[in-house]
Amino acid sequence: MIKFVTSNRNKFQEVKEMMEANKIDIDWIELQYEEIQADSTGEISRDSCTKIARKVDGKFFLEDTGLFIDPLNGFPGPYSSYVQKTIGNKGILRLLHNNGRDATFLTVVSYWDGAGIIQFSGELRGKISYTERGSNGFGYDPIFIPEGYEKSLAEMTIPEKNAISHRSIAVQKFIDHLKKENR
Repeated sequence: MIKFVTSNRNKFQEVKEMMEANKIDIDWIELQYEEIQADSTGEISRDSCTKIARKVDGKFFLEDTGLFIDPLNGFPGPYSSYVQKTIGNKGILRLLHNNGRDATFLTVVSYWDGAGIIQFSGELRGKISYTERGSNGFGYDPIFIPEGYEKSLAEMTIPEKNAISHRSIAVQKFIDHLKKENR
């Protein structure tokens, strides 16, 4: 059993489904912790992992995700969680108005193996829609349309989303590592 540290139930459910499909049991550690303000999702994830290693026994992992919107010079990027809480999807749509729509989701999984931190990343290119679409998912899912798709992430089922998402790419790399580690 490995611990997944997150205060976000939706993230836990998505990741749990991926891990269980690979016969890996995870335990949810719902823990609030203060994140540093940094310009890199990887740096934020690494710092959080270091802090949590002082509080949580054994092996665990966490993840940090940022939405990087090209015409906004990468904003909100590593500040995505704060921006979602303050201006939300409607605020992002207002900021873009008639600008370009290209964007990238980036997820970094940080794994504390008891001796150090190993990181795994995944990204998903796409576009920001003009309106919120769909009721599945969470966060920016209703305004993000993956490259090569017509549907927003919020219009997809969890299995559809997990087949392509930034989070699933990072988590799959982590799963591959765990399988090698447990040989």
